[in-house]
Amino acid sequence: MALTTNIHIARWLQLYKKLLLFAISSLLYYTSVGEYLVAAPVSITVQKSTAKQALDYIDSFDFTGSDKVWPNVKHNLFIKNIQKNILHPINIYPGEGTYFCAYSALSYLLLQEDPLGYAKFISSLYKNGKAIFRDVMYEPSDAIKREAGLLKYKGIMDIQPADQMWFLTLADHFKGYLNIFNRKYDLGDESTFWASVNYAKFNRMGKKLLECKIESKGSDFLRPRIKNLYEYIAEKLKKGKVVLYINNRIVHKKNHVKIKLAVPTHFIVIEKISKVNDVITLVYWDNGGCTLIQLSPAFLKRIVYGITSFVNQQADENK
Repeated sequence: MALTTNIHIARWLQLYKKLLLFAISSLLYYTSVGEYLVAAPVSITVQKSTAKQALDYIDSFDFTGSDKVWPNVKHNLFIKNIQKNILHPINIYPGEGTYFCAYSALSYLLLQEDPLGYAKFISSLYKNGKAIFRDVMYEPSDAIKREAGLLKYKGIMDIQPADQMWFLTLADHFKGYLNIFNRKYDLGDESTFWASVNYAKFNRMGKKLLECKIESKGSDFLRPRIKNLYEYIAEKLKKGKVVLYINNRIVHKKNHVKIKLAVPTHFIVIEKISKVNDVITLVYWDNGGCTLIQLSPAFLKRIVYGITSFVNQQADENK
């Protein structure tokens, strides 16, 4: 009798888990934009600035007292880091073995759009331990202020404390469903679900960080229903920047035949796309550099789970 009862309980638990998973999947599909259009308000005004303006601002900024707020961020390395980001946005790097790829992709776009805005924010954050960026207050926890500058074995990011501050602050501020069970930073969390970014969270961050109109199709589980993916991406690229949310085996796997784990985990910024016969040539940015690959339309459709386009509001109005 007890055995039969236990079997029934186990079956009910399995059914409950399946129903819960289905409900979450359905919710995430629609909250991650699905086939709907997500657009920032049309009244947005574009902030544009130059690298020279950003560098001049840094040169004139008073950083006195910053070492008390961020005890492990060395001033000379901090200055070199932000100068490099302003002059060479393409080189911004999320670190090895971290979950910072989404933050770095948005940073790459921001540094091209408004380097002065970035310089003002990161300088204020360094001096005061908190800062406002486009009407949003960012105030990282004490644990993050202690850890920034100490991350090790992350490649070149080991000596780039400003990037450590920036990525940790963004991860601490923005939360999605992947972060539900790990919301407070602990040592090593840059490589755990604490720093993870799902598709809806990425789009929310984009709307807060970039002065653009944002359009998005896709989800964390279901691929966007777009008949001709190449034409869709190419058309969006004519109007602005495009970020793809992909299964990241495109970056590592040499034999593009099978994908064992059909889960999107990576964000790449599309620089160029072209097609000759049935071969698509794609140039994309990720992890501090650009890569050129060639793939079939079928494989492109197989790996893409999300397409987010960022349209410069001013350019959109001048069409």
